[in-house]
Amino acid sequence: MSAQPQSSIFSSVPNFNPVANPIPARMKGLNRAEICDVNFVEFVKGWSGRADARPAAHEAILDGSALDARGFRELFESQLISRHLDLMARVLRVQNKVFYTIGSSGHEGNAMVARLTRHTDPAFLHYRSGGFMAERFRKLPGMDPVMDSALSFAASKDDPASGGRHKVWGSKPLWVLPQTSTIASHLPKALGTAVAIETGRRLGHALPIPDDSIAICSFGDASANHATAQTAFNAAAWTAYQKLPAPVLFVCEDNGIGISVKTPGGWIGNRFRNMDGLDYFAADGLDLANGYADVQRAVEHCRRTRRPTFLHLRTTRIMGHAGTDFEIEWRSVEELCAVEASDPLLRSAAIALESGLMSADEVLELYEATRKRCFAAAEEADRRPKLDRLAEVIAPLAPYSPEAVAREAARADYAERRLEVFGGAAKLPENQPPRHLAIQINNALHDIFAKYPETLLFGEDVAQKGGVYTVTKGLQKAFGPRRVFNTLLDETMILGMAQGFANVGLLPIPEIQYLAYFHNACDQIRGEAASLQFFSNNQYRNPMVVRIAGLGYQRGFGGHFHNDNSITALRDIPCLVVGCPSRGDDAATMLRTLTALAKVDGRVAVFLEPIALYMSKDLYEPGDGAWLTSYPSPDQAMTLGEGRSYGDGDDLVIFSYGNGVPMSLRAARAIEAKHGWKTRVVDLRWLVPLNDAYIVEQARNAKRIIVVDEGRRSAGVGEGVITAIAEGGFGGRPFQRVVGVDTYTPLAGAAFLVIPGEEDIVAAADVLAGNS
Repeated sequence: MSAQPQSSIFSSVPNFNPVANPIPARMKGLNRAEICDVNFVEFVKGWSGRADARPAAHEAILDGSALDARGFRELFESQLISRHLDLMARVLRVQNKVFYTIGSSGHEGNAMVARLTRHTDPAFLHYRSGGFMAERFRKLPGMDPVMDSALSFAASKDDPASGGRHKVWGSKPLWVLPQTSTIASHLPKALGTAVAIETGRRLGHALPIPDDSIAICSFGDASANHATAQTAFNAAAWTAYQKLPAPVLFVCEDNGIGISVKTPGGWIGNRFRNMDGLDYFAADGLDLANGYADVQRAVEHCRRTRRPTFLHLRTTRIMGHAGTDFEIEWRSVEELCAVEASDPLLRSAAIALESGLMSADEVLELYEATRKRCFAAAEEADRRPKLDRLAEVIAPLAPYSPEAVAREAARADYAERRLEVFGGAAKLPENQPPRHLAIQINNALHDIFAKYPETLLFGEDVAQKGGVYTVTKGLQKAFGPRRVFNTLLDETMILGMAQGFANVGLLPIPEIQYLAYFHNACDQIRGEAASLQFFSNNQYRNPMVVRIAGLGYQRGFGGHFHNDNSITALRDIPCLVVGCPSRGDDAATMLRTLTALAKVDGRVAVFLEPIALYMSKDLYEPGDGAWLTSYPSPDQAMTLGEGRSYGDGDDLVIFSYGNGVPMSLRAARAIEAKHGWKTRVVDLRWLVPLNDAYIVEQARNAKRIIVVDEGRRSAGVGEGVITAIAEGGFGGRPFQRVVGVDTYTPLAGAAFLVIPGEEDIVAAADVLAGNS
């Protein structure tokens, strides 16, 4: 299943040995980019080997090679484009014309992966992918890898990948989804996309790419050690073990170093060569003629078998990690020279010369023409407009089409399917008696699945068991195991899978079993899912509604990990929407709006479900049933940001959410009896972003204000409410904040000592009464 790269690629490169013939002392003070540039020119000029007869386009470039002459020539050109983009960036960065200098030099062999795959194979690339991109640009006519890349280097708003927001390798027509620089965070969604290709096909979903596509994911040897990478490898093997298709090509570009930390020799091969569930191939990325067949075997294997495939691609890293990495300060000249001697462009030049395909003059002419082309493009890119207005910068961050979302949320043109799902008109949920929160969420999910056949729900224990609180009970029976299924116990992969499904046009509703578990996987939302629209200039989107059970107040069960009351990690994620219902009818209409927001505007949202309210039926007295609600008909939806108020009093206005709402209503009754005040309780419902205008309007006529926040004191929702009131001009009103303590949640009755209680709200009102 594997092919080992040669121990040395320079046995056929004559007259070049910088170790035996060190560079002149005058060159030691030059930056390494200049030295690599000079090395190439001097190597070609000094080449004196014997050349074969010029091969025809379809003939092998060298005897025994699977690569033909035409293919080699184009790959060589792509390598040169990548190299001169790097050299250009180093020169123009000091002139403030380029804003990114992490290069691809030494990794140009990844162009082979691009050549042997399709432009419809979704690609998730790390930052040393210049060669891959230059080659993939050949897949579609009329595209220019040099100009497009130059615009990205220059942070021009004409950059077709990100609109000037980030230097990313990305292209909508070439199916290269732009990545941030978060280490290894793209591996889970690459695997998720591979699984989604097969899932979509089996569901009969119209995929935006061919059914036999594969997902490509490249990363470095250092990144392979990251926990996020390891979770993807484990999940891939877990999938393969169950004989579930997952056609992902993991491309580990092994250059032996991560910034300055060296990878132990042989580590990657030893770690992955015999890993069950990952089919291992090795290829020499430093030698196009030698490595091409092995890359081809890996790609064909992945596409044919639909199994996770690990391609160990030998590379090197020259010119340092980035322009600011002065390797001469921490590596010896001898070591640097040895690394530079392994430059894959030297081997490619030797192949061009040995094969007779090109003369030395032709190689140098192509080299300098490519340099000229890259610098000309960079100068043109520098003249193009930059982002210079805040509105431009954030335009793709959080698209919102309120009228279209409202129409989609209230669309109810699936009446026959509803009758099938619920078992007839008499059993429709709107024809049932009022029910509690958990039942109405379950009804709403059934409705959403009936409305959107592309919807999937998955997570831990959500299938046969129906969730640990039975909220998803019956969904798998109604819609089948291809749409409702359990995952392995790995929140990072759950959210990575969600992104993958969204990438191919499905609508994922992943479940995170408890709020505390979200923190294990937060970067899959913060760094990946929520950032995609921003960094792709809204060309790519990964819509999803993440269900998270959380918050406190469970009795007889819990401790910190089952009663986590902090949503701070959610509040500061740009563009994320977080809704938190306190009652069943609100849950149904909120879910409809969130799914519509995902469908229409591609947004990422979190539906935060208060566990302690799942089964709540009563409000004021046992048996009163006052917290049960009727199910809203399917043409009803909640406007994003819309709150709900109880009462019309102005003597005291209480702001809260989740568990705090029924608690505040009970406290308000006691306060009215004690102080004679007319009260109003405001349920925020939407926690991210807070509706500042709504909050200010509710506070406008308030004589006193209490903010009840069941989260922690620091960085909680209450801070946002108080800020909105103050900035709205009403900060002078007497107010109190009733909030949780900055601590972890203890077990049993002690848990209620660290979160607000009804008596705390009444006590806060007493303080306000004493101050009035």
